[in-house]
Amino acid sequence: MLDMRIDALLPSEMAQRAEYLGVRKAGMPFLSMFTLSILAGAFIALGAIFATTVTAGSSMAIKASDPAAAFVPLIASIPYGIVRLLTGLVFCLGLILVVVAGAELFTGNHLIVMAWASGKVSTLSLLRNWGIVYFGNLVGSILTAAMMFFSKQYTFGNGAVGIAALNIAITKSNLGFIQAIVLGIFCNALVCLAVWLTYSARSEIDKIIAIIFPITAFVAAGFEHSVANMYFIPIGLFIRMFDPTFTNNVAASVEAGAKFSLDTLTWKAFFLNNLLPVTIGNIIGGAVLVAIVYWFVYLRPLTKVKGMK
Repeated sequence: MLDMRIDALLPSEMAQRAEYLGVRKAGMPFLSMFTLSILAGAFIALGAIFATTVTAGSSMAIKASDPAAAFVPLIASIPYGIVRLLTGLVFCLGLILVVVAGAELFTGNHLIVMAWASGKVSTLSLLRNWGIVYFGNLVGSILTAAMMFFSKQYTFGNGAVGIAALNIAITKSNLGFIQAIVLGIFCNALVCLAVWLTYSARSEIDKIIAIIFPITAFVAAGFEHSVANMYFIPIGLFIRMFDPTFTNNVAASVEAGAKFSLDTLTWKAFFLNNLLPVTIGNIIGGAVLVAIVYWFVYLRPLTKVKGMK
């Protein structure tokens, strides 16, 4: 008889699916894994591009209608929380593309820990996956940032998109180390919960709906995602380094809004102030707070009580 069940999988079944997928992901050939990880970096970057564009002009400065005029402040007409909500909703595009179209994302792959904890994936295979996927995500994100720089999309809206991009990059590059770790923990707990929820899905619509609320929540709350930051900060760096005219025109406005100097936006700050601590936080949030917890509940070997069958 055919199985006509259409309701979602139960959490115990989701755990088994996570374990199965973890084994498959860890055993994927290098070329396929690396290619899919580049795609994931590009997909998350597309979500970041969408988010930056929606954020543009909401609370920063925009250029006066006269091209020769200086940049002037814009009084935000939309409350901060509403802007963050909209930003989070559109950023969901990135993970939707990763899950539905198919790609390998470093943060989501922390669920492989469930298969590792069951002894079905070796430590070497786990670290191999994380290393290859992390580097591929970085390549895909930075290549997308470079292409976006050459597109000059950051000049749209009388420069509002570029101002938003610089403000985001500066703010992220000036986080405290512990602050960035904690923001990273909360972020990837939500990302892995979003991926975990998709394991219960019976259709693509189910997957998309499962993704929307956790991802919107992490973006709206200002949590830190390592792969997203592989786009957010490099695009700001490219604007600062290779378009000094634009940067000089908006420097005062950006500094006033972000309360930081553009001089703090450097590759060193990107890697040490943001990417390193955020990555540490993402690992803790995804691998420990989600993967290990659900493995403990549903997959750990249960010790039989002596004398009981």
